[in-house]
Amino acid sequence: MKSEENDELRVVLSTAPSVEEARRIGRELVERRLAACVNIVPGVESVYRWDGRVETAAEAMLVIKTERAREAELFRTLKEIHGYEVPEGLSLPVAGGIEAYLKWVKESVVIV
Repeated sequence: MKSEENDELRVVLSTAPSVEEARRIGRELVERRLAACVNIVPGVESVYRWDGRVETAAEAMLVIKTERAREAELFRTLKEIHGYEVPEGLSLPVAGGIEAYLKWVKESVVIV
C-alpha cells in the first residue's frame, strides 16, 4: 500500500515495569479493540530522568498497532490502566507495509 493510504495507521510505543503488567495492558487494549496486536518485548533497560535524578529500570516494551482514530481512546485507557504515574505513549505513523497485514490492523480495531 502507498504511504498516503496508511495515514491512519499507527505504531504506539509504551513500557511497563514487568512482563506481567505488559501482558495485562496488552490484553486489555486488544479486548477493547484499541489495538490489533501488542508485541511484548521483555528485558528492556531504560535510562531516564525522573524527579531530577537519572534512573535506570528493567522494563518490558509494548509495541502497539492501531489506527489514528482509536489513538486518543488508547492513550486515555493506557493512562487509566497503567501502573506508572506517567506512562510512556509515543505514536509513530506507519509509512507502508504488507497490504494484507495493514488491512487486518484496520479491521481489528473497528468497533462492532
